[in-house]
Amino acid sequence: MAYENLIVEREDNIGIIALNRPPANPINLAVLDELDAVLTEWEKDKAVRAVIITGASEKVFSAGFDVKTIGTPDGEKAAVRGREVFRHIEKYPKPVIAAMNGSAFGGGCELAMSCHFRIMVNSERVTIGQPEIDLGIVPGWGGTQRLPRLVGKTKALEMLLLSTRVNAPEALSIGLITRMSQPEQLMNDAKELAGTLAKKAPITVQIILDIVTRGLETTTEQGLKIEEEGWHRVEKTKDAKEGIKAFIEKREPVFTGE
Repeated sequence: MAYENLIVEREDNIGIIALNRPPANPINLAVLDELDAVLTEWEKDKAVRAVIITGASEKVFSAGFDVKTIGTPDGEKAAVRGREVFRHIEKYPKPVIAAMNGSAFGGGCELAMSCHFRIMVNSERVTIGQPEIDLGIVPGWGGTQRLPRLVGKTKALEMLLLSTRVNAPEALSIGLITRMSQPEQLMNDAKELAGTLAKKAPITVQIILDIVTRGLETTTEQGLKIEEEGWHRVEKTKDAKEGIKAFIEKREPVFTGE
């Protein structure tokens, strides 16, 4: 399939998606539809074990929702579609890494937060934040919910109400990102992380992602029940047997996703 707003590539077991609407990679309905289409295709492809989302621009990951579409039919559809697609990413059965090659504002920040891992370049010009209040609007793709879950209520309110933007060191210190990287090293670091994740037992990875996501949305007691269900699902897999066997034999396991 040809994509007008994305650059889509495969490297071994890693799928790479680059937002390609220069110079700021604003997110509109077409971007969301294409992004969801790629993810849906790869969700069914056992050969893809991890996904990286980045920006094709050298300076910006994404400036967020395409404000030029506000008030239009496509803009109204995008408001709903963004919540659907970002929820799809959050619940995705394979690890998704946001490789932030540049600043991420508004919907760009929300896209990154919906991913399981976030790597951000350490540069004075690169920041991340939710500045929607300066436009008199609120985040509409999960920013008010995912941000406090990642950084805590107090810091989230500061960022949301004062439109505070943070650089990579601060983002790392408050738990907003997973790792920092140098600009020239970002994709190598993202691919290294994706490659490590791709070697893990796919079914176990899927179940852990599911357990953590659903567990955070319920009580600890219910979360423990979800974990128990996941344990019973994993213990029956061939990969679980392979992992234990490899440990006993003091060798690296070879997981096949069975």
